[in-house]
Amino acid sequence: MNNEELNDREKNILRFIIQQFILTANPVGSKNITKKYDIGFSPATVRNIMSDLEDSGFIDHPHTSAGRIPTDKGYRFYVDSLMDVQKLRSSEMGIINKSLETNLNETDELLKVASYLLSSITHQIACVTYPKLDSGIFEKIQIIQLTSLRILVVITIKSGLVKTITLELNSDLKTSQLSPVEQLLNERLTGLSLREIRETFKERFSDVEENQHPIIRVFVDSIDKIFKDEQRGEKALITGAKNVLRQPEFENPESFQSVIELIEDKDIIIHILEKSGDDKQVFISIGSENENQKLNEYSFISKKYELGEISGSLGIVGPKRMEYSKVIAIVDYIARMISEILKNEK
Repeated sequence: MNNEELNDREKNILRFIIQQFILTANPVGSKNITKKYDIGFSPATVRNIMSDLEDSGFIDHPHTSAGRIPTDKGYRFYVDSLMDVQKLRSSEMGIINKSLETNLNETDELLKVASYLLSSITHQIACVTYPKLDSGIFEKIQIIQLTSLRILVVITIKSGLVKTITLELNSDLKTSQLSPVEQLLNERLTGLSLREIRETFKERFSDVEENQHPIIRVFVDSIDKIFKDEQRGEKALITGAKNVLRQPEFENPESFQSVIELIEDKDIIIHILEKSGDDKQVFISIGSENENQKLNEYSFISKKYELGEISGSLGIVGPKRMEYSKVIAIVDYIARMISEILKNEK
């Protein structure tokens, strides 16, 4: 039996098992289903259907329990074919809108609020990555003298993001040297992506005048620091660990420890989140579908948000037994809201 061969009775029983397990965190038995749902089948008929679903890999039974729990395959079929995505209540949308719209002026603050909203509404771990600057279009650069041996470089990306970095010089700098170098940099770099700048900077400035050379030399030597994203771990906000730790799945010390390790290793989460950038739809990864074995007991739900030519991702990670229909709706809505706010603020 493959996914397409499930008949209506099997689909209904699978849906009821998953809905009950999500609700209670306890294995679901045939009597439980016949009492809870008016399906018109006897417990014996339900047991036979459950046996077929287990043989096909959609459900499993833990230990010697008579009840069944969904497998990764079962969850995937539920998400793809059986689930109706919830519509957010107007009260929930109101809270989200008000919280986000009071933090319009700072992208950083907006993303922090989004992370908090995701974790508090879904009761899962929320993850938000900052926009990836590589594809951002350079708008202008400003060079500010701090001391005779230090300068502050301020780079503005077309989408409105600003990056600042302090650079150390090898020889004393005269104030009169700054303006011509700043003008030259803006003339030759405006309109290029940061990736293009990194790859071609040296050749674009191979003909600079001698008095400008010391500053340009510092740019050449620090090209990755200036025109590249920060370290991966610094590009993500992760909140809401305490929410997940309240879930029954993480009551034992071993599972508790796995959550802590996951949060401490941001790169694992960032890697999954960045996958959502491949599509404008909500990205869902369940259990064994995740590349890293540490994530076998988790599901990820994420979506890309856009800021002009650049983008980031936001989403949640939590136990596979999560309320997918609600979480998907919330992730989708917050991502769309952030994209809209950032678009209007450009």
